[in-house]
Amino acid sequence: MDLNKLFKAMLVVLPIMAVSACSSTSETETDATSTNGSTSSESANGVQTGGVAPIVSPEEQQRLKFQELRKENTIYFEFDNSTITPQFEEILKAHAAYLVAHSNVKVVIEGYTDDRGTPEYNIALGERRAKSVAKYLQSMGVLPSQMSIVSYGEEKPADTSRTDAGFAQNRRAILVY
Repeated sequence: MDLNKLFKAMLVVLPIMAVSACSSTSETETDATSTNGSTSSESANGVQTGGVAPIVSPEEQQRLKFQELRKENTIYFEFDNSTITPQFEEILKAHAAYLVAHSNVKVVIEGYTDDRGTPEYNIALGERRAKSVAKYLQSMGVLPSQMSIVSYGEEKPADTSRTDAGFAQNRRAILVY
């Protein structure tokens, strides 16, 4: 083999390897990446160590979103009402998707009220709230055998302050796994 040809080939390859192996970032580039929300991390000498965010499929994004929504397990209601408001529909959809995917999991839906009204009325209203949540979950495909309901009415208040905000905290249904 001709050594001159080999030497010339190495002169072409070595600078490319050196450029790809040694990467540096100027201060202006570093400032731009650190202020734009990039996920790259840098060592003390300014060399970037991981600048590419992982690609997440739409299915995985939905799963992660539902996982985060399931952390919220309390549904609040208006005064003297058992209707699910639109702001809680997405939370219930997340719980429904989980329960449909895990048919062996059971949930207890607890209904509560504030202390205005008679104890008998509040037990009935708490039950209507729990049943409303169960009905919504069932409409999303959750099996009735996966759900049970209980009404505590005005017992076990979340807030005892007797203010409008306190009353609102007590008008709820809680999903307990």
